[in-house]
Amino acid sequence: MNREPMIGLGGWSRLSTCDWPGHLVTTLFCQGCPWRCGYCHNPELLPLTGTGTPIRWERVTDHLRRRRGLLDGVVFSGGEPLIQRGLARAMGQVRSLGFAVGLHTAGAVPARLAALLDEGLVDWVGFDVKAAPGAYARVTGVATASAPAVRSLRLLLDSGVEHQVRTTVDPDSLTDADQDELSRWLESQGVREHVWQRARDPDGSERG
Repeated sequence: MNREPMIGLGGWSRLSTCDWPGHLVTTLFCQGCPWRCGYCHNPELLPLTGTGTPIRWERVTDHLRRRRGLLDGVVFSGGEPLIQRGLARAMGQVRSLGFAVGLHTAGAVPARLAALLDEGLVDWVGFDVKAAPGAYARVTGVATASAPAVRSLRLLLDSGVEHQVRTTVDPDSLTDADQDELSRWLESQGVREHVWQRARDPDGSERG
């Protein structure tokens, strides 16, 4: 029986020093995202079905077996990894190979995040907060985006799992007033450390 996880990968960075602070990792970019942020720097990952050649999961696990003792872990990024039905199974296989697991998410599917946290499958989460709740629809282009994001952030904060909360600042999406409102809201939620990131154009230059 085929036990390959049903996970769609649209990209793969075999070696990264920046996707999990202090860790040397391989980063997997999951295909698909339900939101449409105007500053998205991986627009090719937005559709659930990518246009390139799919990356087979067995290629990833073969790579990991050869990198035991050289890599600290694997980061599942995106896109939005939480929309992948096979994410938990993929993370379990990564852990069985002896690697720590990191996750980049904006919290689009709280129930799936809750299951990952409850099962102890995630060692670290990079959580992308788009804005204060009232501005989520404007930033993401999806009217219902704020509720799952708020729920997922609370799940993460209550879990005790190591994490980094960060926000990408695009001057076309977040005004100075929006940023002030977000800072106040995050403080009210108990977020003590928050990282601001500047949105970048395709050539790598910062916007604004």
